[in-house]
Amino acid sequence: MKVAASSLRKGAVVDMEGKLYVVLTVDNIHPGKGTPVTQLNMRRISDGVKVSERYRTTEQVERAFVDQRNHTFLYQDGEGFHFMNPETYDQLVATEEVIGDAAPYLQENMTVQLSTHNDVPIAIELPRTVVLEIVETEPSVKGQTASSSYKPAVLSNGVKTTVPPYITVGTRVIILTEDNSYQERAKD
Repeated sequence: MKVAASSLRKGAVVDMEGKLYVVLTVDNIHPGKGTPVTQLNMRRISDGVKVSERYRTTEQVERAFVDQRNHTFLYQDGEGFHFMNPETYDQLVATEEVIGDAAPYLQENMTVQLSTHNDVPIAIELPRTVVLEIVETEPSVKGQTASSSYKPAVLSNGVKTTVPPYITVGTRVIILTEDNSYQERAKD
């Protein structure tokens, strides 16, 4: 199925010359002059080779026929990351290469979209946001709130981000999974 290159998202699987690639990052570039382009950084599923392709935003790309279903994350061990299909209770094991930089965000019983090709996991799509706790950050300095400065913080999953100065250790926050950015305080 052909889709516009600009409509692809992280985790999508494309077919280029008979080989399957999973999209790692998508950058839509809009220069002041000229045609907007979409930069795709991808990993070939068969051997893990990373490639970078640039398309005009109107160009069509062949999206691969893969089975995309919601799966529940169970646990991680030496074999890999274990997921369960909530409808059939079938379990799949995804390798560390498939999970990639999504690993720190996986939480027990989290629902993710797992793409499989011939019952082998090839890509993962996390929920757009996750709720995590701040475990380390600098204390707020009085009078610093006037400027829109952010301070570094470490989340409960070990990922570093930046947060507004009024956020303290122990605060639960909503984080955007695609770029580790702070969105807002959790309302719980």
